[in-house]
Amino acid sequence: MAADPTARRARRLRDRLPVRLRHHWKPAAALGVGLASMVYFLGDARISPYVTSASRVEADAVTDDVAGTVDLYDTSVPHSVELTYDQTDFDKMIKEFKDDGTKEYIEADLTVDGVHLNDVGIRLKGNSTLMSLRGGGRGMPGGGQDMPDGAPQGARRGDAGGGAAGGADGNRNGDGQAGGGRGEGGGGGGMAMYDLSEKKPEELPWLIKIDEYVEGRAYQGEREISLRPGSNAEVPLNEALSLSLTAASGQKAERYGFTSLTVNNRPAVTRLMVENPDTDYGEDIGDGDGVLYKARAGSSFDYAGDDPTDYEKSFKQLNKKGSQDLEPVMKLIKWVNEASDEQFARDLGTYVDVDSLASYVATQNLLLNFDDMAGPGKNYLLRYDLGTRRFSVLGWDYNLTFSGDATAGPDDSVGMGGGGPGVGAGADGAPEQDGQPGQDRPAGQAQPPGPEQGPEQGQGQEQGQGRAGGGGPMSGHVLKTRFLESDAFDDVYEKAYRKLYQAFFGSGAASEALTDLADQARAAGADSEQLDSAVSALRRTVTERGKALAANEQVTG
Repeated sequence: MAADPTARRARRLRDRLPVRLRHHWKPAAALGVGLASMVYFLGDARISPYVTSASRVEADAVTDDVAGTVDLYDTSVPHSVELTYDQTDFDKMIKEFKDDGTKEYIEADLTVDGVHLNDVGIRLKGNSTLMSLRGGGRGMPGGGQDMPDGAPQGARRGDAGGGAAGGADGNRNGDGQAGGGRGEGGGGGGMAMYDLSEKKPEELPWLIKIDEYVEGRAYQGEREISLRPGSNAEVPLNEALSLSLTAASGQKAERYGFTSLTVNNRPAVTRLMVENPDTDYGEDIGDGDGVLYKARAGSSFDYAGDDPTDYEKSFKQLNKKGSQDLEPVMKLIKWVNEASDEQFARDLGTYVDVDSLASYVATQNLLLNFDDMAGPGKNYLLRYDLGTRRFSVLGWDYNLTFSGDATAGPDDSVGMGGGGPGVGAGADGAPEQDGQPGQDRPAGQAQPPGPEQGPEQGQGQEQGQGRAGGGGPMSGHVLKTRFLESDAFDDVYEKAYRKLYQAFFGSGAASEALTDLADQARAAGADSEQLDSAVSALRRTVTERGKALAANEQVTG
């Protein structure tokens, strides 16, 4: 029987392919073979992206800037902040944090000074500050780890503090500590311990992200607002005072303001809100022609090779992402770690704005800041100027200031609080802990020479059997240590120290600023009687600090 001429023949495979692919199958096949070959031969190879663009424009632009009615950080007026969120989202966030320490954003509605913004992101902010929330005891502010009572003061100048016997020069004042010290109130210094609970969300440290769910949105140019640890009488006056003094001296510091905070219609509390270093913070510094990097908590300043991406676990790039990368930080770290003492003294100014570094280090000492770039939290910023191609060092996170020995001089390491010998301590008085991952090497321990590093370079890494003293792996910073241990920079450091001493204490600015800050906190609703006690404690520390420095001939000449 003849085949039915109307029957439809089944389509061949080639007929099912798009016409263009049938016409150009050879290039497509070659591409496929090439990709298969790369996967086969290079499948386990690491491919690292490098930024080659020389663009200096910030790509992450604000497209919706909510003006508001009151300047967010106008310290002459009290502020109000309200947060509202779904309780189910909050409970899930808390559970995840308690289970594995993750700090995820949840959606919330924000009302700030009467201006409503829907769908902002909020998350918990802090590290050891939040320890009590996970059931690990009372939390300590700052980026570091929980510290025992009685950590001794450090030794001579530098960030490597005392060991069991107080380091190279010993514990200057034995067990007696003037001012500061541990306490339960945030106003008396940086050693407040917070008993946080999910049942009191108004007391939790929060990061508010204006553009988390609405791309390009900001509030008065701000995309992030930090609500710092401590409320009511424990509101961190010491941090506000440090920010005020730093800014008044001409150094870059976050703006701040006291506010009344209400969360899901719970009782209002007084909090300190602080500008959080972010994209716009980096662009606001100088002429905006620079890249800002924030050191991560517990970050390392050790050289890890010539791949910029290997430094992302230690530094976060805040601005100019996509046009710049971490290569300048990588080169700085390599040079600081490998330069001989002679090279360091001669060429530091090629890599770092020495005046900026001197002012930063002097400021941290004057403010008795335990947790600076050499502390356990590694709280500092690096700004790379695209014009001069040099770094400046900036401070941030000052809630551990005005703690410890108020009589510490320019050459003394700033420790965390009272105590005497017998407590094993790392740099800056931090306790010794074995096996801390991702930390700088202990002070006093030379970095082993690498494959391209000769004895001269290795010798240049020895951290401080002199003025720096002993130390542990928890704290220390090779840039700060080497700067302070080099005689070549004594004059620039001492000049910066004297100038800032006069600006902070000699002029009476610290005492005047504290009075003003206390008034601001009261206007925002802090209980007057309890706040008075905290203010008095901090004023004693400030007064003692000023008196001790005034009697120090190295400071006053």
